[in-house]
Amino acid sequence: MVREYVERREGSFYLIGSRVPLARIVFEFQNGETPETIQSNFPTLSLEQVYGAISFYLGNRREVEDDMAERRRIEDDFIKTHPNPPELKQKLVARRDQLLSPRD
Repeated sequence: MVREYVERREGSFYLIGSRVPLARIVFEFQNGETPETIQSNFPTLSLEQVYGAISFYLGNRREVEDDMAERRRIEDDFIKTHPNPPELKQKLVARRDQLLSPRD
């Protein structure tokens, strides 16, 4: 009996029964993470699901990598059209410094 681990949803690939995009699993796998480490980063997934996702990627590499490239393009376009407010980084750094400063 063949078990499915990946489905196409909302124009992209996701692990069945989860909100985890296949692209996240593949990204970590491509960067040398083991399936066990990937599973620990996504505790809602079983190790079997992670292995199934990797197997799907390896069997459908071209289609998955095309999907990942499209996701990156969409994210890049969003970032270009929705930049962070220029003062945001200053505010975050100031708040971090305030929290880390010694208290009297």
